[in-house]
Formats: sequence, C-alpha cells, structure tokens
Amino acid sequence: MWLVGSAPLSLTLEVQPADQARRHIVLDATQCRLVPIGRHAYLHLIDVALEQALPQDTLIHYDLLVAQEGGSPAGIAHWAPHLLHTGATRPSLVLRSRADNILFGSCRKPHHAARDGLARADSLLAPHIDQSDARPAMLMLCGDQVYADDVAGPMLAAIHALIRRLGLYGECLDGAVVADSEQLYAHPAGYYRREDLLPAFKSNEALRERFFGGVEKPIFTTANAHNHLVTLAEVMAMYLLVWSPIPWQLVPEPPKPALDEQHEQRWQREARALDGFRDELPQAARLLAHLQTLMIFDDHDITDDWNLSAKWETIAYGHPFSRRIVGNALLAYMLCQGWGNRPDVFGPLLDDSNALMNAPDEQDRLDPVAQDALIGRLLTFDQWNYVLRTQPTVIVLDTRTRRWRSRRLPSRPSGLMDWESLTDLQHELLDESAAVIVSPTPMFGVKLIEVIQRICTYAGHALTVDAENWMAHRGAASVMLNIFRHSRTPGNYVILSGDVHYSFAYDVQVRDQDRTPHIWQITSSGIKNEFPRRLLDWLDRLNRWLYAPRSPLNWFTQRRDLAIVPRLPEHRQRGERLWNGAGIGQIWLDAQGRPARILQHNADGRPSTQFLAQDQPADTPATIAQPRSGT
Repeated sequence: MWLVGSAPLSLTLEVQPADQARRHIVLDATQCRLVPIGRHAYLHLIDVALEQALPQDTLIHYDLLVAQEGGSPAGIAHWAPHLLHTGATRPSLVLRSRADNILFGSCRKPHHAARDGLARADSLLAPHIDQSDARPAMLMLCGDQVYADDVAGPMLAAIHALIRRLGLYGECLDGAVVADSEQLYAHPAGYYRREDLLPAFKSNEALRERFFGGVEKPIFTTANAHNHLVTLAEVMAMYLLVWSPIPWQLVPEPPKPALDEQHEQRWQREARALDGFRDELPQAARLLAHLQTLMIFDDHDITDDWNLSAKWETIAYGHPFSRRIVGNALLAYMLCQGWGNRPDVFGPLLDDSNALMNAPDEQDRLDPVAQDALIGRLLTFDQWNYVLRTQPTVIVLDTRTRRWRSRRLPSRPSGLMDWESLTDLQHELLDESAAVIVSPTPMFGVKLIEVIQRICTYAGHALTVDAENWMAHRGAASVMLNIFRHSRTPGNYVILSGDVHYSFAYDVQVRDQDRTPHIWQITSSGIKNEFPRRLLDWLDRLNRWLYAPRSPLNWFTQRRDLAIVPRLPEHRQRGERLWNGAGIGQIWLDAQGRPARILQHNADGRPSTQFLAQDQPADTPATIAQPRSGT
C-alpha cells in the first residue's frame, strides 16, 4: 500500500475477509517505511507479510486507521471518503486464484481532451463491486502513467503551488543558467520556454534539440518538452496530482504567470482539459483502491525517447543538467511506481533515499553530491522488471534500461532489450504452458508505421518518428522469435502493450517446422490520449492494402516467418483494424491461457468495443464483470 501524509502517521491495518473476524495489525517501522519528501509530505510505503494467508476469490474488506491525538483512530471513510463506493464503509479487494481477467492500458496525459479511461473502468466496476467473481485479477499500467516531459502550463502552476504548500525539498542545479530550484521556479523561462535554461554554448545545441527543447514530429505527433519537469519536487508533486484529488483541494486556484498572447491561448485550452481530468480523478483513485495495481515505465514517465540510442545516452548522461532531470524522474518513479511492484529489491535504494531526504540544508535543499550519487546507482539498477507466478505466469519487461546498443552506428535505435535480458526472459518462460508478457511497446506492431520508422532511421531521423519497435533491431528481433520457437517455452502467449495511442489485436503464429506457438498481440492505448484521427485512418487503410496477411511485401520483412491476422473492432465503420479512442483494455483468458474475449472500454461512454476474430460474430453488450456466456 502506498500513502502520503502531511506528517508521519501511526497506522493500523485492518483486514476482514468475508465471514471471518477482523485482523488488526499495528504497523511498525519494518512494515511501514517513511520517506520524507518535504516539510509536510511523507511517503508511507506499507509492506506487510501476513502470518495467515488471505483467502482467494472472496471479498476482503480493508481499512487503514490513523491514530489521532485525544480521539479514536480515523479510517479511510474519514480521511479519504472518495475511495468508497456508495453505502460502503471500507474499500475491498479480491485475490484471484487465476490471472484470467486483466484490465490494462497506458498513456494517461492529464491535459489531453479525452476523458479518463480509469474513471470509465471505475464506473463499469461499481455496479458489481460486491461480486467477487466480477473483480479483475489486476490492473496493469503499461507505461506513461505520468508525462514528465509534456506538462500543461496550468498543471505546472499547480505543481509549484503544491511544492510551496507542502514544503517539498529543493535542490541545487548544475549546468543551467539557474543555480537552484527556487531560481528555476521564479525564472521568466520557467513556463513554456525551459529550453532557454541551458547556457547558450555551442556544445549544448545537441542537448537542447534532442532532449530538452522538444522534437518536431510531423509524421506522427508533437512531443513538447518546453515545460519539462526538472526537479525531484516537481516530479513528486506531479504524482500526487495525478493519483489523488486531495492535493487539488490544497491548491484550488494556483496563480497564473505572466504570458504572451500565444501562450495565454494555450493556457486556456489546457485549463479546460485539466478541469475535466480533475472532475474524474476521484473515480480513478477509487479504482486504484479496489484493484491490485502494477506498473512499468515507458519513456514519458522519464522523458521522451528515453535511451532511444547509444548517441542519445551519451548526450543526455554527459551533461549534468539533463542527467539530473532523468535521474529525478527515475527516483520519483521508484518511490511512486516501481517500489510497489517488487518491494524486496529496493531496500538499499530506499536506504539511500532516506539518507538523502533526512539531511536537507538550512534552505531545505538536498545535498547535491548525495543526490547525484543516488542517481548514479539508479541509472545502473537492473531489476525494474518483475514476474508474477500466477496462472498463467505474468512477465513484465523492462524495455528501457537494458538495451541492445549499436556501437558501430550509435545514432541507430537500440534494441529494446539486450541479449542478456532476453536470455533472462527465456529462462523465466521455460516449462510454462502459457504466459502473459507485458511489453510497453508492442512486439508486433502496425507494419506500415514500422516501415516509415525504418526509412526515417536510415535517413538519420530516428528521433523524428519515435523509431522504437521490436523489429527495428535485427539482433533483438531474431532472439525474440527464437525464444518463441524454443521447444521448452510456452505454446500460448498473450502480449499486452500500450505506447502507440491506438488499440488493436493481432493473432500471430510463428512458422516453425517442429511446433507452431500461438501469440496474441493486444494493445490498449491510451487511457487518456489519442492518435490524430485523420492520420490514423490513412495509415490504417494503407497498411491494409500493403501488408494484408497474404501480401508478398511481408516476405521482405521480419514477418516472413510469421502469420499475422488482425482482429476486427466490433464498431468499425470503414473496415478499420485500428481502434482510435481513449479508454482501458480488458482481456479474459481460458484455461489454456488463450484470449476468450478482448475489449476496449471507451472513456467517452460509448459501448465497449470487442476485438473479433475474422469469423467471430459480435457478442452481447459488454460489461467489466463477465466474459461471454459459457466461456
């Protein structure tokens, strides 16, 4: 459990499975780890090993009681009533015996105009909240839970107001025109012009263009880094504002900086989108309180195109300012996302974090030497991935920090995983009958888009089109396909992905003379983001013409060894294979680990979209609770 309080809290965990007595556990320092991030902000990282295992497939109510001086302890109904469903006095969870019902998605950008897919999932779950068999086994967030590199002006103002309200710790800065965080927040370039914070040296031009100033991407989208988060306090405040409605109550009307006319108009557009995000935030938080939630980073959790190529790494990590920016985002990811996936491996890093946070100077700034040393350890940490030994096994990949770099051509995109990490993946798969693999970037994507990325890469413009896909690196693609062919790896794979801002499902078979593994590539993106609609329509149509399952063009690609058949979105109007709409994905698996039903729950309230096999009839109207009758 993850909790932030304005002071260190004395907590008691209360757990009550259905038809059993309540269990009370007074949390000590070994079960609740405190990490101060400001004068009035304390992370409480709660990890409790129970003496008696909790039952599976039944409702388990829980509460977290906060001791109050001179009064009885206050439960969640008192300090976070927005987390409760109508008529409930406590939240609940269900530990499923099988991982056969999974909610998943990625890309939740607060200032996108679309509605929030997490709120949509909560509204679908609410009517069935008392039915244990209706609860998904988990919510898997596949990347871009926050956008550290693409921040709305009004969001940045709220971040700065929250930093002041909670006294979040500042820091010293090296390699910029500002000396510390206070100067950054007050600088005229602090809103919409943060690229100007780099000294105007010729040696900084590559850094400004590739990393900090934003990259023009005329083919796909525009990644705007002009409000890129810089300090640890900024990133931590962002997490508080995207996970909970409470911080917004502390800073209801943050002051607006002086802006020119162009940025004033942009501010107004972003403010309208953020109003909608705030309205739906209580529902999103309630969903997180009722589902086991796991996460993995993609690039925007840290910065756009993070570790795209060996050249990118040389530029970004060779400058103290950009190294600090990446390191701060990675430290915040560990504290707010990564720790909950795998608490047992983060002990030494948390010790270092506590040492850093417990020793601010007289101006409440962190020790820069200790901060940089901790960032150095984070940048070499290699246990962000994790495995859940459920039925079927769920394997979550780190496709960002263990890359197959091109030493001969350092500007070429790196393979998403190196040979060693792919070997580790094969080891985890041995002797499993089925597996769910979470890969933030689709392993099998839209071929036309991959071809465009490859052409731009050869022309030296990999950054222009986010040229990151599994097939872009021959070595990584070959090893991955050989893993699928291995005689001791599973016969059925489900790959869950996000990243691309549209949704699709492919049935994939790897041609092999001895065995034919079956793969289902299922992509749901974004939770609160979408692809430019007209552009995606054209790309979808051209891809159907050029790379249909029987097209001879497939023989000139890595797909010559694959049979790929797209599933059809139920509500398609013009033959679409790609579904463009914010929301959240859901998949039910049968006893053999094969998809029984694949849905995209549309955030705008339209009926959920089912992805149908090409000979499959449309199903009954979808809910979050049940697969097709008889499955």
